[in-house]
Amino acid sequence: MAQGSLKPVQSDRDLWSRAVAGESSAFGALFDRHAAAIYNFCFRRTADRASSEDLLSTTFLHAWRRRHDLRLEGETILPWLYGIAANLTRRHLRGLGRRRVAFARLQPLPPEPDPADDLPGRLDDERRAKEALGALALLTEREQELFVLCVWQELSYQEAAVALDIPVGTVRSRLSRARARLREALAEPDLASGDERSETIGALWRKGDQT
Repeated sequence: MAQGSLKPVQSDRDLWSRAVAGESSAFGALFDRHAAAIYNFCFRRTADRASSEDLLSTTFLHAWRRRHDLRLEGETILPWLYGIAANLTRRHLRGLGRRRVAFARLQPLPPEPDPADDLPGRLDDERRAKEALGALALLTEREQELFVLCVWQELSYQEAAVALDIPVGTVRSRLSRARARLREALAEPDLASGDERSETIGALWRKGDQT
């Protein structure tokens, strides 16, 4: 194919402007571009594939319905999508906790076989995710969100601030407290100051793409 025939990659800004105007194909292109990142975030917060798929779909549904509310300031729409996904995931986890309390009061039912139980790769992903979430349970809900966004999803402090609608200074202080709490709980030596991405919790679950 001749070089002149290659189509330039459209920016998020261009695609978003077309989506706001009602062009569904432009929004579809944004979905294709960012769906994996949003799914990975949801999976790393829930450790459940089915829930993550539902949250992914709902995130983009909300983004489409609210497309007239966003005035894109940077060059990527991803932090805004993370913000929607974080809110939805937070509500999902809280609702799950309430359901668990209610179910605990009922007579337990015999377990039903899961047709996916014969998929060792899927189960291994979920097992490792639950191990990592178990360690992150040492943190508050907001610290967990921030840790996943900055360490696992590798957002900058500025992007995380946009996603969670908090000041950049709050991102820095909250993430610093989260790292210190994890190091203390895991009996790790203190790390040098800075923006280190290498953490013991990260080492528990390094697989980058769960799609």
